[in-house]
Amino acid sequence: MGTDVEPAGQSGRHRRICWRSLLFGCGIVILSLPLVIDSRMLALVTLFGTVTISLVMIGVGVHRYRPGHPLPWYLLSASAVQFTIGTALRDITDSQHHPFDDLFTLSGYCCIGAAAVLWLRPRQNSTDHDLLLDSGLIGLGALLLSWTFLISPILHKAPGLNFTTVTAVTYPVVDALLLTVIAHSVVTSARSETSLRLVYLAMLVILAGDLGYSLETAGSAELGRQILLMPLQLAYTLIGAAALHPSMVVLGGPRDIHAHRSRQRASIIAIVMIVASLVPVVGSSLDMMDRVVVSSLFALLLGGVLLRSERAIERSARSERRAQYQADHDMLTGLLNRAALLRALHRNRDRWGDQQLALLFIDLDGFKRVNDNYGHAVGDELIANAAARIRRIIRRDDAAARYGGDEFVVLAPLGRQQALLLAERLLAALGEPFELSAAEVRIAASIGIACSGPRGADTTVYELLREADSAMYHAKEYSLGYVFHADVRHGHPESGPRTWHRESAV
Repeated sequence: MGTDVEPAGQSGRHRRICWRSLLFGCGIVILSLPLVIDSRMLALVTLFGTVTISLVMIGVGVHRYRPGHPLPWYLLSASAVQFTIGTALRDITDSQHHPFDDLFTLSGYCCIGAAAVLWLRPRQNSTDHDLLLDSGLIGLGALLLSWTFLISPILHKAPGLNFTTVTAVTYPVVDALLLTVIAHSVVTSARSETSLRLVYLAMLVILAGDLGYSLETAGSAELGRQILLMPLQLAYTLIGAAALHPSMVVLGGPRDIHAHRSRQRASIIAIVMIVASLVPVVGSSLDMMDRVVVSSLFALLLGGVLLRSERAIERSARSERRAQYQADHDMLTGLLNRAALLRALHRNRDRWGDQQLALLFIDLDGFKRVNDNYGHAVGDELIANAAARIRRIIRRDDAAARYGGDEFVVLAPLGRQQALLLAERLLAALGEPFELSAAEVRIAASIGIACSGPRGADTTVYELLREADSAMYHAKEYSLGYVFHADVRHGHPESGPRTWHRESAV
């Protein structure tokens, strides 16, 4: 039974590939006809045929794959129709007497722009303005070049400021905006599927075709009408191919972004800056208005680059601080880790000076029971809550660390009597019930205390840790609550259990 199904599946897949290839091949053949036969009518017929095939391909793709966000595909279909109508009106009527050809073409651009915004909207990150800044810099560079090589020549060539002139200079501005949208999408996408890559290529082909129209309008080049129609036909053939690919369903859906792929964006901006720096040389014959516009755009571009550099430096410093914090702190409790504790004396040498030091080694009694009964997650919750209570009891400048497991250390400039009071307050705080997610639990604590005289060169955290650790085990063994290492060493620690209540912590 399985052997019958598998060939049938392969046959269906083969038919789909043949169908797509046939449609795409027909589009390429129709597209190449005007290059062989020089005829305006044939060029228009070829345009209608190519767009019709592209619309069929889009319709087949939308019907077959049922994308969750089909609106961008409908907008691209509408733009194809509007571009075709505008081109036909431009070729078969006198466009000097009516503006309809440009109105249809510009409305097609609006549909393309709306489709691009719908693709980008799920990938926008409102908290990261660097993406928009980089895309804006790319757009400013494109607008600067458009003014120098396209807009300014068109304005100088036109006899006066009329509707035809305004629409002629609108195309380069729209192209700069579309290039900005494409660049923003490319540099922020975590990955691009085949369908999206084909759409990118189609947009770039449209921009290339518009560049040819603008150069011809500015008088900088003489291109045949058939050649100028080819980019538009090729672009919609690519869009049709994108619609037939299964990955077309992801366009407009939620997508991952690379918010910090700044190296790629910086490379594009560097190219823009290098090209833009040639504008004053190439455009040395520009008049006063041109120089004002070029200087303003250049100033905005440089200001944006400086702002980007400042934000990059700030982001780098923030990342360095975050990395340093993670290297010095325990992620569960937010207290210092063991490595940072061992450097505490060196870091606080200016504030602590030659004061006496006390190190309190704290161990939670009963933690293993909680961990065994309720699991490691509840055990971590208990550790975090205990660390929060320790942080509330100690002073702001005291050093508190999670030494490991359920062991904590407090290092502070305290004398013996102050260390005793701090130990009692800690025992009282840790003796209160803990309201955990699984249950209310009670634990106790044992504290070993090691004190040093006025800090000398021989005092180290290692020595204090060893002494306090030894005293803590003595306190735990005899249920003393806290013990000074000096008392253990001299053989007369207090004996017998002690009990602390909230009142003793005052």
